[in-house]
Parts: sequence; structure tokens; C-alpha cells
Amino acid sequence: MTRFVTLDVFTDRRFGGNPLAVFPEADGLSSEEMQALAREFNMSEVAFVQTPEDSANTARVRIFTPEMEIGFAGHPNVGVGWLLAQEGRDRNSILRFEEAAGLVEVEVERRGGAVVSCLVAAPQALSEGQTPTHDEIAACASLPIADIGAAALASVALNTVCAQVPASALSRAKCDPVAFQRLAERRPDLAKICLLFLYCRDGDSVRARMFAPLSGSIEDPATGSAAAALTAYLLKQSDNAQLTLSFLQGVEMGRPSRFKATAKRIDGDIKAWVGGGCVPILKGELL
Repeated sequence: MTRFVTLDVFTDRRFGGNPLAVFPEADGLSSEEMQALAREFNMSEVAFVQTPEDSANTARVRIFTPEMEIGFAGHPNVGVGWLLAQEGRDRNSILRFEEAAGLVEVEVERRGGAVVSCLVAAPQALSEGQTPTHDEIAACASLPIADIGAAALASVALNTVCAQVPASALSRAKCDPVAFQRLAERRPDLAKICLLFLYCRDGDSVRARMFAPLSGSIEDPATGSAAAALTAYLLKQSDNAQLTLSFLQGVEMGRPSRFKATAKRIDGDIKAWVGGGCVPILKGELL
């Protein structure tokens, strides 16, 4: 039997947050089957848990969008961490996942014995790349150029174009897949995976939307990797040692998601974490 569980991640209620399917015992599945299952579920990501290469780690975790395998993502790690912790597979409230982007550590928070949240450490320190032009960003979001403020290409494992916009622009934004394709043709480094994370910041609170049509998700209700990258980038622009931001995303999709991201300066690098809770929704088996 190859079982699966679905969860809503970054929420405390059913049918909010970002849906995720997890196959907790996926050793018998091929890469082609995993990709086919990701297309079948048609969620932003589906996670597959396999036996780790190093027994000191908890599992190998592979993450697929409907179009491709990716090296890391935030909400799949929170969801897999929550599920495996529920099944008692953590060691002293820590799980370690082998992933294509690196080793991912997940810290489990329990309250009264119940798992309430998981905190995921991004596998890579902050890095930056060449930011697309304001014209290109505006075209991808179907917004006037005047709406695009400070922008940066930041990553803690996945390339994320972070663009500050007015609050009113969040509701007006609309993903333009053709503009994304034109950008990918000009920038081969963004062709495989490119997240456009539009955000409006008010103190330590951030409202956001994320578009990624090249990976199969026109819009994502919660994007932990993007939030972590943005938080790390904003910390770099300050003189502070640490920054924690609270995110609200998915409102326009009818799936409000709430989660936090933290960035810290450590040994000359900037490292990031993202965390939140989950609600289980479905369980079944692959026939």
C-alpha cells in the first residue's frame, strides 16, 4: 500500500492555507510516477518521503510541482515535518530531511503533547542575483510600472523576485504567463523556476501574493521559501542582527494563510527560517 495524506499548511482551520499532499512511504515510486502524481493532485507541490542515505537523518524528501521537481520549498517541509512528528518520527523534536538543495532541519513545537507547528531552516544562506527590470516585473503582474517599488532577486534555495507594491496593487495584480515566458527566454537562469513575490509591508506585518506559472502554479496561497528569502533580503538592508516578519497571503484566492519568517546574521551569512501550523484533511492510498 502506498498511502497519502493531504494537509492544509500555514493555517489553523480546514480549507485555508496551502494544500499539500504527502506520500510518507514513497520508496517504491519512480521519479516519473512522482511527477505524474503531482500533476494528478494539481497542487502547488506534492512531497514524497523516502529512506535517507544517511541513517542519522530522518528522511529523504522529494518535492514536485505539477511541472517539475524542485530542490526545496517551505510549506511542503512544514507539512512533512508536521505529519512525521505526528507519527513519532522526530528525534528530540528535530527532523532532518535530505533534499536536492541541501540538508533541511525542522524543529517541532508541541503543546500538551500535540504538534502545533514546525519551524523549517532554509538549506542555503541568502544569495542575490540580477533583478529583472521594473518593466518586466510589472508585465508579469499586469500592473503599471508606477506600482513597482523596491525589487530584488533573492534566494535561500529558490530564485524569488521580490517586489514591493502599494496595498491597492495586491488586489489588482493578475498573473500574465506570456510575460513570464518572455522573461524566461531572456533570462535562462529564471526559466526553470521563478517566483514573483509581490508584497506590501507595514512594520513587521507583510501582505503578499505569489505567481509562478512556469512551475505550474498561476498563484500560490502561501510561499514559505519566498517569505524566507524576502525576510533575509530585508535584514541585509538593515543594521539589525535579526528580523521576524508575520505574513498574510492567499486572501485573494479565498485561502488565507498566516505564517512567520525569521532571518539572522550568522558568521557573516544571513540564514532564514519559516514556520507555521497544519490541519489534516484527507488520507487514502494509491491504487
